[in-house]
Amino acid sequence: MNNKFSICFVSFFFFFFFSMINFMYMIYFIMNNMVLFLEWELISFNSTMIVMSILIDWMSLLFMMFVLLISSVVIYYSKSYMSSELNLSRFIILVLLFVFSMILLIISPNIISIFLGWDGLGLVSYCLVIYYQNMKSFNAGMLTALSNRIGDVCILMVISWMLNYGGWNYIFYLSFMKNDLIMMMMSSMVILAAMTKSAQIPFSSWLPAAMAAPTPVSALVHSSTLVTAGVYLLIRFNLLLVNTIFLKMLLLLSGLTMFMAGISANYEYDLKKIIALSTLSQLGLMMSILSMGMPDLAFFHLLTHAMFKALLFMCAGVIIHMMMDIQDIRFMGGISFYIPMTSLCLNISNLALCGIPFLAGFYSKDLILEMVSLSNLNMFIFFLYYISTGLTMFYTFRLLMYLMIGDYNLMTIYNLYDEEYIMLKSMMILLMMSVISGSFLSWMIFSYPYMIYLSFNMKMMVVYVSLLGGLLGYIISTMSIYSENKFLMFYNLSNFLSMMWFMPNLSTYGLNYNFLNMGQNLLKNIDMGWSEYYSGQGMFSILKKYSIFYYFFQVNNFKIYLFSFILWMMIILLFMMMI
Repeated sequence: MNNKFSICFVSFFFFFFFSMINFMYMIYFIMNNMVLFLEWELISFNSTMIVMSILIDWMSLLFMMFVLLISSVVIYYSKSYMSSELNLSRFIILVLLFVFSMILLIISPNIISIFLGWDGLGLVSYCLVIYYQNMKSFNAGMLTALSNRIGDVCILMVISWMLNYGGWNYIFYLSFMKNDLIMMMMSSMVILAAMTKSAQIPFSSWLPAAMAAPTPVSALVHSSTLVTAGVYLLIRFNLLLVNTIFLKMLLLLSGLTMFMAGISANYEYDLKKIIALSTLSQLGLMMSILSMGMPDLAFFHLLTHAMFKALLFMCAGVIIHMMMDIQDIRFMGGISFYIPMTSLCLNISNLALCGIPFLAGFYSKDLILEMVSLSNLNMFIFFLYYISTGLTMFYTFRLLMYLMIGDYNLMTIYNLYDEEYIMLKSMMILLMMSVISGSFLSWMIFSYPYMIYLSFNMKMMVVYVSLLGGLLGYIISTMSIYSENKFLMFYNLSNFLSMMWFMPNLSTYGLNYNFLNMGQNLLKNIDMGWSEYYSGQGMFSILKKYSIFYYFFQVNNFKIYLFSFILWMMIILLFMMMI
């Protein structure tokens, strides 16, 4: 057993140590305004060089620090959570591959190495989603992989278009690309790739489906790695995306994603899917503020969100463990009496998600919403921002009502205990970060204080919608827990809203199923049919027949030819004598 767990401890120590080193370097880089660009020549052959390039600045160091810290905590947590797993080493190695792919993506100024990290994330996420090897996991893994392939193809097209510039180090060409016609196509491809990875409408259905993965993977994927890769890519390509029509489209779609995820979370009863839809809502917030031209704010919210979202998933994992693998919140209730430390972590991470003052989420969400109020936006986008903020409070209070305040509804399996010390210790690190990360990041990232001057009611708008959302969440939950569910009175509307606007059906049956069928028919009729007959296989069969015919004459014995020659000569002589 010690052998099996040694890989967990070594990985935890290694990642935690390097995250602290990254933090120190980041402070040095940000104070001295430094950027380090490294090029390492791998092969030089006939005046052609293959070079590996690395970009290290305060942004990549800070993001790497967060990724490594969350990864170390998740791996330590897995030591307890996955203790009954026979192939724990295989699981940890997959997680390590996942983290290394993300780090490659973070430090790459080169579109080729970005693609390696990008595709590595997609491939390893497929392996992790199908980890439990049942039919639901296989379907979820296929949906995840096929949705992300669209983004991979977009990155490949960007790689091919960048051949026009003579190199793939995109950071050198961003300012030049702004004045170029190809920029329109490249920016559309980059935005589409980011939308698939960050699960914006119409690619949203894969993110809740990916909950089929083990909970430690969900904590890692939905906080700082896979889903944030798209946001990070757009932050890096930000100069390329100024004032294009695609940014306006992205603003609309990300606003709708935020709104749709908030509504769907209020109809969901699966604990992990509620948190996944919450992630989707926050990703919509990051993408929308990014499309308004504020990459620093998007990066700030990305980092603060990573901490409390990883903690939220870890708490959900502990609760699911205690409930003997039941994820339905209707069976839960009153858990604060039985597992108080986990309940404390869950409540603080939930309050940080809501933007309660002086927790991590408050600093980024409040700043984002005040900048939105200050911006020259139409009423529809303004409405989407504030209603989505209210919906966050709505589903959070609903979750707390079901988990903390309602009655415990599973009396037959009464096995709640708060003594998983390995899980608790790992959660304590993130608990501390969920409280303090917002304030210290706001001091470090923004070197000058933001003074946003608004009227009193506009300033208080965030408080109004939050209080209204919390109150509605409390009332609706009370109505649903203690009496019949009022949502059933509007069954068709509830069905539409709870099914993420029918997006999973459209993705599965509409797009993927039909495209796969079309691909199969093309393969059967064209690639393995007419194309084979008239090119490779057809030519091969004709040459084969001719070669057999010629071979028959070539391999016959010389005696046969001599005998036939003498026979023919005798026949000719006999014929001449008769004449």
